[in-house]
Amino acid sequence: MQYVKFGSTGMDVSRICLGMMSFGKPGKENGVFPWAKDYDDAKPLFKRAIELGINYFDTANVYQMGTSEEITGRLIRDFGLDRDEIVVATKVNFEMRPGRPNGGGLSRKNIMAEIDHSLKRLQMDYVDVYQIHRLDPKTPMREIMEALHDVVKAGKARYIGASTIFAWQLERMQNIAANHGWTEFASLQPQYNLIYREEEREIIPLCKDRGMAIVPWSPLAGGRCAHPWGTVTERNKIDEVSPMVWNATNDIDKIVVDNLEKVAREHGRSMAQEALAWMLSKDYITAPIVGTTSVKHIEEAVGALDITLDDDEIKALEAPYVPHIKTGAF
Repeated sequence: MQYVKFGSTGMDVSRICLGMMSFGKPGKENGVFPWAKDYDDAKPLFKRAIELGINYFDTANVYQMGTSEEITGRLIRDFGLDRDEIVVATKVNFEMRPGRPNGGGLSRKNIMAEIDHSLKRLQMDYVDVYQIHRLDPKTPMREIMEALHDVVKAGKARYIGASTIFAWQLERMQNIAANHGWTEFASLQPQYNLIYREEEREIIPLCKDRGMAIVPWSPLAGGRCAHPWGTVTERNKIDEVSPMVWNATNDIDKIVVDNLEKVAREHGRSMAQEALAWMLSKDYITAPIVGTTSVKHIEEAVGALDITLDDDEIKALEAPYVPHIKTGAF
């Protein structure tokens, strides 16, 4: 395993982050990821991840309505991991009490409530990174940044981060924090993969300039970059989130995925490893967040660290891409 600094902080993280979104109480009635693995099924996957040296685990309060956090905390305890040596990240924003007043969002009230709820589910005293799970347009940015700063100063988080957001919003929030002497975002979780590269235009250069860690979510685009186009899996049979995020650009994405399949085959690699090796070739990437439902997925992801792509191979993978509609929602 390779380890790198988390942006300009002094914290070390594995170059592969295990996405705990894959774990939680299964079933559509429990959240938007009905294919999630419960504790017993998650156990061998988590075991293999730590055997391979992964020390960075990313979850969110909303993943399967809190059960991802519960399983994450239980796995960490049951495997006896040293809390000082691992990095645990979670998120806040989406509704945990749908339809109720103060049921979600980034108000000071909800941030302060949800960090406590997350810590209780994780059974931890603190998280290493507390992230806004998108921006809440109904709450003033100043209120958000001050509340996040107070979470850090209360010892409940070591750093704060943002997820998918527009560049101007991130810059404004960083400036608000700096002007008040508050904690600034240390990291960004953008949507970034071979079929969605819009973040290369503005926000990735901004993060590089500010020394922020970049930890992309869905580096394989919900599995689209892991299989030949049109492959039916047990997950995508029931996955309603991925179509919502990517189906609108199927025509232009199929060309990229077909090309990825061709290049990977020419070099004797799986599509997933080829796509991850491409991402890891970017010096601005800290650690892609890899979701997994099998041991093989974890082994492939870690194996991608040993692959070095030459310039011609990178150009071949990137050649079919055309601009997409920029989104701050997903």
